[in-house]
Amino acid sequence: MFGAMLGEAWHAMGANRLRTFLTMLGMIIGVSAVVLMMAIGQGAQESVKQSINAMGSNLFIVLAGSRTASGARLGGGNAASLTVQDGEAITMLEGVKAVAPVSFGNAQVIFGANNWATSIIGTTPDYLDVRAWSLKDGYSFSDSDIRSATRVALIGRTVVDNLFGDTDPVGKTIRIKQAPFVVLGVLESKGQSLDGRDQDDTIIVPLTSAQRKLFGAQFPDSVRMLMVQGESPEAMAMAENGMTSLLRQRHKLRDGDEDDFFIRNLTAAAESAAETTRTMSLLLGAIASVSLLVGGIGIMNIMLVSVTERTREIGIRMAIGARERDIMQQFLLEAIMISVAGCLIGLLLGIGGALLVNLLTGAAVVISSNAVATAFAVAAAVGIFFGFYPARKAARMNPIEALRYQ
Repeated sequence: MFGAMLGEAWHAMGANRLRTFLTMLGMIIGVSAVVLMMAIGQGAQESVKQSINAMGSNLFIVLAGSRTASGARLGGGNAASLTVQDGEAITMLEGVKAVAPVSFGNAQVIFGANNWATSIIGTTPDYLDVRAWSLKDGYSFSDSDIRSATRVALIGRTVVDNLFGDTDPVGKTIRIKQAPFVVLGVLESKGQSLDGRDQDDTIIVPLTSAQRKLFGAQFPDSVRMLMVQGESPEAMAMAENGMTSLLRQRHKLRDGDEDDFFIRNLTAAAESAAETTRTMSLLLGAIASVSLLVGGIGIMNIMLVSVTERTREIGIRMAIGARERDIMQQFLLEAIMISVAGCLIGLLLGIGGALLVNLLTGAAVVISSNAVATAFAVAAAVGIFFGFYPARKAARMNPIEALRYQ
C-alpha cells in the first residue's frame, strides 16, 4: 500500500517538473542557508574555544598599579607594587593552583645575519603550567636557573621562523639587547590570542635574567604582573576575593584606600567572547530559518493548487473505495517528498558553500552532524505542517461534488 502511494506521489511530482522544482526551491534555499550559517557560526565558536584553550584555564592576571611621572598617570603595571613574595603568598591561598610572576618588554633579537623584534617574558618555570604551554623541542629552564640568573631562553614558533628558518635552534646562542642567551627549547605553537596577538612571537627567559640583564627592576623582586591559575571554575570567585584581601593586607592599605593593583579574570572575559559567538550562531541560524518558513508556505500554496486541479481524480478515488485517510496520506506524502527532496539538495549546496567559504576566505567552518540532522528534521516537519491543510482539504471533499467538478 505504502509503495503504491509512493509511486503515485513520484508520478505526481514528475507530471509537472518545473512546478515541482520551483516548489522545492524554497526548501533548497532555506536548508542550504541554515547549514551554511550554522557552519560559519560553529566555526567561529570553535575558533574562540581554541583561543581559550591556548590561553590556559581558570586564569587571573594581577597587574601592578599605575604611577605618576611628570604629572602624567601611567597605565597599570608601571608601579612597583607587586613582588615575587606577593606571588608566593598568593600560592598559599585556598582555590589557587599556581602562580607565575612576570616581567616583560620588547627587544631586538639577533642570530647570525638575521634579527627580529619580539616580546620578551621573564618568568618562572610555573608559567608554562599556568598557560598550559608545552615544548615541541628541547627542555625548560629550572628553579636553579632562576636563582643564578642563567642566560637561557625558550622561543616561540614565529621567532624560530624569522631567525633560524630550517635550522634547529636548540643549543644555539641568540643575542637579546646584545646579551647572549642559549636556546634551551622551542615552544609549541599557540596561534593568535582573542585580541589577535600572535602568541608565538615571544621569547621566555628566567625572571631574574630579565630583571638583571635586560629590563632591570624598580626595586628588588618587583614584577609587573602575576599570572594566577585557579583550581577550578567554581573556585574563581573565592580565589579573587582571597587575592584582593591578601594583597591589601600585604601592601598595608587602609579602609577607603584604592587598590594599588588590578585583578583581571581572563576566563570570564573569554567566556563572554564565547557567549557572544554562541549568540551570533543562533542568530544566524534563526535568520536562515525564515527561508524554511517561506519554503513551507510555497509548498502549501502549490499543494492547494494541486488539490484543485485533481478534484475529479479525488472523486474517482473515493467512488471506488478510497477512504479519507488514504486521500490524506497520499497528498501528505507528496508534500513530504517535495520537502525532503529539496532538503537533500539544500544540504549538498549548504555543505559545498561552507567548504567554498573556507577555501576562499580561510574562515573556520564546522559542518556538524547535528546541524545536518536538524536541518533534515526541520524540513520534514515543515513538509508535514504545511502539507497537512491541503491534504485535509482533499480528504474532506464530497465525492459527488468532486466527480461533477470540471
